[in-house]
Amino acid sequence: MKRILILGAGGTPATNFVRSLRHAPEKFYLIGTDSNKYYIHRSETDDSYLVPSANEKDYIKILNSIIDETGAEFFHCQNDAEMFQVSKNRKMLNAKLFLPEHKTIQICQNKHESYKKWSKAGLKVPETVKINDEKDLKDALKKFKTIWIRDTTGAGGRGSLKSDNFDVAKAWIDFMQGWGKYTASEYLSPDSVTWQSIWNKGELIVAQGRLRLYWELSKISPSGITGATGGAVTHSDPILDDIAQKAIFAIDKRPHGIFSVDLTYDRNRVPNPTEINIGRFFTTHEFFTRAGLNMPYIFVKLAYNEKLPKITNKLNPLKLGLVWIRGIDFLPVLTNIKSIDKKVEELRKRR
Repeated sequence: MKRILILGAGGTPATNFVRSLRHAPEKFYLIGTDSNKYYIHRSETDDSYLVPSANEKDYIKILNSIIDETGAEFFHCQNDAEMFQVSKNRKMLNAKLFLPEHKTIQICQNKHESYKKWSKAGLKVPETVKINDEKDLKDALKKFKTIWIRDTTGAGGRGSLKSDNFDVAKAWIDFMQGWGKYTASEYLSPDSVTWQSIWNKGELIVAQGRLRLYWELSKISPSGITGATGGAVTHSDPILDDIAQKAIFAIDKRPHGIFSVDLTYDRNRVPNPTEINIGRFFTTHEFFTRAGLNMPYIFVKLAYNEKLPKITNKLNPLKLGLVWIRGIDFLPVLTNIKSIDKKVEELRKRR
């Protein structure tokens, strides 16, 4: 039985990974770690351990002690902070990894560096500028009218705000201590899509698109973006497939591992890449598993150099119109657009 260590096991992204492997046709012994003394108790792994934060000096040493103690052969992480440290210190770790080069992870974890790569490659992207001082902010508002402010690092819409007002934008950056760390770009639209893919030494193994329907808890976020998808639907679009792959190749000519590309639609309905969640699946990837595409299982089989489960199509093998609906303290639901439209029609008739 394969013994796999899963970092950040008390968090939602890692839990979706665990549940996907539980759904696989073979059994795994799963070991979880988390740096939060409360979250670790939410872990659904067979065993679990509290570890230091990724930026603490003994983080790698503690990970290795757990790997040696548990006999873990392979490990995976689903958060950026641990991803960076694990990648940086990969030669010091006592278990296998399946990651792209560290340089790729560095670029993808910096949204401004990613933007520069895409812009240089001629991809359609929202023009982005670094906000070092008030003059930069004024220039951005003058040029773009309505701007999208965000931190250059971090997930979950970290530090993001839509604004057309200098005083509001300045107050936000002051409050977030974001001068020199934040960027501003032209605001495109509220519509976004994700293209999740697995690669092996430059070869695409499988990819699936997913259109976001709404953000969970959007009312409590200043930008309306929480990083927690509330509803999503399977999506297939040749234009999206092409742009997502070009976005990946602009950063890494030989992609290896997981590349989850986030894109936002502009006024012409062209998807613009905004970031790549590198080395990890998007948070709600159990959606695809339950729909029939277990990407974590494919990922693990690749890492172990074993025969892959049957993949009907490399690009968007899932049926269109499947919907994943989730929320805090609710078990996620797999349904479809037809069922949702039926409820809407019933209400229309009742009215």
